[in-house]
Amino acid sequence: MKVAASALLAGAASAAVAPQQQVFKLPEQLKHLNTESWMKPLQNLEESLKSLTGEARRVWDEVALMFPEQFNQASFLSMPKPHTRREDSEWDHIVKGADIQSVWVENAQGDKEREIDGKLENFDLRVKKVDPSVLGVDKVKQYSGYLDDNEEDKHLFYWFFESRNDPENDPVVLWLNGGPGCSSLMGLFMELGPSSVQKDGKVKFNDFSWNANASVIFIDQPVNVGYSYSSGSVSNTVAAGKDIYALLTLFFKQFPEYSHQSFHISGESYAGHYIPVFASEILSHKKRNINLQSILIGNGLTDGLTQYEYYRPMACGEGGWPAVLDESQCQSMDNAYPRCASLIENCYNSESVWSCVPASIYCNNAMIGPYQRTGQNVYDVRRPCGDNDLCYDEIDWISSYLNKKEVMKAVGAEVNSYDSCNFNINRDFLLQGDWMKPYHRLVPGILEQIPVLIYAGDADYICNWLGNKAWTEALEWPGQKDYVKAEFKDLKLGGDGKKTGQVKSSGNFTFMRLHAGGHMVPYDQPESSADMLSRWLSGEFWA
Repeated sequence: MKVAASALLAGAASAAVAPQQQVFKLPEQLKHLNTESWMKPLQNLEESLKSLTGEARRVWDEVALMFPEQFNQASFLSMPKPHTRREDSEWDHIVKGADIQSVWVENAQGDKEREIDGKLENFDLRVKKVDPSVLGVDKVKQYSGYLDDNEEDKHLFYWFFESRNDPENDPVVLWLNGGPGCSSLMGLFMELGPSSVQKDGKVKFNDFSWNANASVIFIDQPVNVGYSYSSGSVSNTVAAGKDIYALLTLFFKQFPEYSHQSFHISGESYAGHYIPVFASEILSHKKRNINLQSILIGNGLTDGLTQYEYYRPMACGEGGWPAVLDESQCQSMDNAYPRCASLIENCYNSESVWSCVPASIYCNNAMIGPYQRTGQNVYDVRRPCGDNDLCYDEIDWISSYLNKKEVMKAVGAEVNSYDSCNFNINRDFLLQGDWMKPYHRLVPGILEQIPVLIYAGDADYICNWLGNKAWTEALEWPGQKDYVKAEFKDLKLGGDGKKTGQVKSSGNFTFMRLHAGGHMVPYDQPESSADMLSRWLSGEFWA
């Protein structure tokens, strides 16, 4: 649908570097959000438009006038990915959620209760031991496989790498790329994984991999992204998040040797939406085998209302790098922002798909479009966009590598082909209004229980450091005043080496500005990225 295409071209939709679902009972932190409206597909368009504010309706009308034929024929759900399921005999382990669900224990009061909370009976986890000598990605112990939701016919692919250092004691980290609709294997092979893929299709050892001092799990989610697949689709963050708790629970049940270490969720870009939801789901279960200790969001999209105000300053030379736009273009963005802010406020107030979609379409075109039309890289203000749709040739190299038959066989992939990003998923999320949902409202509840790190490479435009700093300071939580007053300190490599950025911290909340990093900090600044992770996991910045 060209409506979505136009939004993609102008939106953080390309910020990857990203049937009606039945979701779990939502955690307490999520109950105040109008999730019912998030789950409804775009149906009965004309009837629904009648209840819109005039501002939101005008945006819908503008879109319909621009693309009348495509709008009338729009399909709002992505097609399933072709696949061939492997025989059970090809897997080393199959963990059945029903078996875990059936285990009851006696609590301190003498009452019977399930050993582990959660709705797990419909899930299985298939596990394959990956032979390091076959692919040469790393020499460490590694596993791959699928989480199967048998009721919904959904199959999430994962790939686990053990720590190079001390796997019996080192933390475990989950990594999520954004999009929405982009494979986390991009993060594996382009940013922070054990090896990178080169132009010649060979893999190169990464000295600064995040598994240098932590075991790392990469998950392709939501379904129909990367090696994951389904006969249905997922088009919003709440639906996308329902499987993560089950996957982690079954994984740690199969590998209890990793369940006692601290566990951390990390990701970038649209993971600024994912991670608050995923963390809230995990923390809502008192009886769990997931030792969640912190979350890390890099160059994320979390609070659109606050963050979109900072596109103009970042594009116009106020973010520490030369301006990309001229004075007239900057003024045009200033003129557009009030309408954008009004639309996002309507979305926040109603949490209705009908209000949130116009906010996404208008704001992405008005606040990101002018920059993108210059041809400059939206992920790095210092360089032009490359030939690849997402500006980096490495993405094509990774896709070619992961489509090799020997690679797919080694990891047990079941799809017919691998794509780094599924732009149908991206469109579906946008057209479900998920883009502007106020997921930042979940962060205070998370801060009550665990530390939160928001970090940002300061050369990124699409989810820039100015906007990320601003939303962390605008967030209403009991420690807000102390956090706002906290002073920035120099961030130095190893604590006393060269300056790599700035950091401010108060209570459980920390913000880092990493100098000369773009949207993908581990790609641009691998040493600083690895140093940041190691020090964060050690608890250096925690209260």
